[in-house]
Amino acid sequence: MNNIPSGYKQTEVGVIPEDWEVNSLGQLGMWKGGATPSMQNPSFWENGAIPWVSSGDVKRSLLFDAPMKITSHAVKNSSTTLLPANSIIIVTRSGILRKYLPVAKNALPLAINQDIKALIPIANHVPDYLLHLLLWSGPQILARCMKSGTTVESIEFRWLKSFVIPLPPTKAEQEAIAEALSDADALIESLEQLLAKKHHLKQGAMQELLTGKKRLPGFSGEWEERSLFDLAGGKKELFDDGDWIESEHITDKGIRLIQTGNIGVGAFIEKDDKKYIFEKSFVSLRCKEISQGDLLICRLADPAGRSCVLSDIGEAKIVTSVDVTIFRPPASVANRVFLANIFSTDQWFRAVSDRSGGTTHKRISRGALGRLRIRVPTVEEQTAIAAILSDMDAEIAALEEKLAKARSLKQGMMQDLLTGRIRLI
Repeated sequence: MNNIPSGYKQTEVGVIPEDWEVNSLGQLGMWKGGATPSMQNPSFWENGAIPWVSSGDVKRSLLFDAPMKITSHAVKNSSTTLLPANSIIIVTRSGILRKYLPVAKNALPLAINQDIKALIPIANHVPDYLLHLLLWSGPQILARCMKSGTTVESIEFRWLKSFVIPLPPTKAEQEAIAEALSDADALIESLEQLLAKKHHLKQGAMQELLTGKKRLPGFSGEWEERSLFDLAGGKKELFDDGDWIESEHITDKGIRLIQTGNIGVGAFIEKDDKKYIFEKSFVSLRCKEISQGDLLICRLADPAGRSCVLSDIGEAKIVTSVDVTIFRPPASVANRVFLANIFSTDQWFRAVSDRSGGTTHKRISRGALGRLRIRVPTVEEQTAIAAILSDMDAEIAALEEKLAKARSLKQGMMQDLLTGRIRLI
């Protein structure tokens, strides 16, 4: 049964429009390799003005400022070459190739090292289109063109040039696709920049509010230094560890198990592979049930001391592992969100690290954790500070969700536009 839509054809790269072509990367333009000019020759490097790019300078479609520069003398008298603007550079030898294919387009002439190959497109191909196409094709290129049996991962150049891709027949259509995808990239970049700014503002607010450098209106007086165990009233039931749960007790349904990996810096991290324990294990091990609002502190690196307030995760009954301390200071003494923010600062992590032991797995004991001292204001001021920081966290979370949606939309656009499933002209 033929399920190919009218106006489309089946090809080795899948179903594409009838007027589209299938080309190998080697047909798209001139390919060049790079080299490293001799480091022992000062005339190649001193007062250099031409960016010289190594594999570490390239990350996806973003080309970092090359920290090293070479001279025009190096270009003329060594095996390196000068690439014109709008060349597409592809890292072919790097330790990060299994994660993604680093690809970039240069805005200015530059030189590359031997771990990079460059495509200089011929006139009837749009560089921005080819950039998006290579980024989208990255997983397939890595799967098909990676050289095996070497200590350093690399892409076989002849296989790279023979890799085939779908191609619109006109520059106008390539330009339209590239513009749409570039607009999506611009939105993603703006959200990333805004998110970075919000994180920076939150860090600044934490530095001022959690140390008492800046006081909120209506509050005054000295902050008090207290140990964590003292904040728990000296009661073990309010400052206790989770349970020693071994692999034979773990299952895929039953009573939810919160592990150390679920505890991030100031936030609960939900995992796809949720863990549970048997009901009979809960009884036989005499497990401690934890609840929404409990402050969980991970005693195991990295970093040891990270914590979160347990949110509503939609589970009827929950337990946690032995490397997690369950901290339940009374509401009359401490605001747990305030404490979770204290436990997210560099100063806190340094204090925990100084008291951690172990060689392969660094951890802090519950006793040492309980003896750590922090400065706290009245619970009313703690609550006011926590409210401000929580509002900032909510704003950051909303931006992160918006960014995730924008990235997902971009992926869908690439799938539709780069295969011709949706035509723009």
